Amino acid sequence: MSIWWSLHLRRDAASVPLARRLLMGTMETAGVDPDVSYDLSVALSEACANAVEHGGTATPDGSPQAYRVTAYLDGERCHIEVADSGPGFTPPRRTTRQVASDAEHGRGLCLIEELADHVQFGSPQGRSGAVVSFEKILKWRNDAPLVAV
Repeated sequence: MSIWWSLHLRRDAASVPLARRLLMGTMETAGVDPDVSYDLSVALSEACANAVEHGGTATPDGSPQAYRVTAYLDGERCHIEVADSGPGFTPPRRTTRQVASDAEHGRGLCLIEELADHVQFGSPQGRSGAVVSFEKILKWRNDAPLVAV
């Protein structure tokens, strides 16, 4: 079983819950375990929020630029990628990155690392921007209609 989708969203706060709801609906329909779905939806929300906040400047007419969200449910894993056209960033080093639990900024990347099984931070080749990509092994509900075989 494979399901994939890609969205091009405006860098607007209202786009974050839209992406999250689409992911949650896809995983619920496929029969993914609710705990796994929740973890991935929180990680996606954090990646989208970062793209909205840091993903570039406004266009000449003042409208916000777009960012892209792509999700693949393929076999026993889900792979998600969020890419923007902002200035990019230096990826955090997992072993040294610590953020206070009451901090208002800087916790998103740590949350993504904690909730996903594999995480990559980088920049697209040949252009500006940031790419946050992560995946998680899926667990399925007993009554899952689209269980991977």
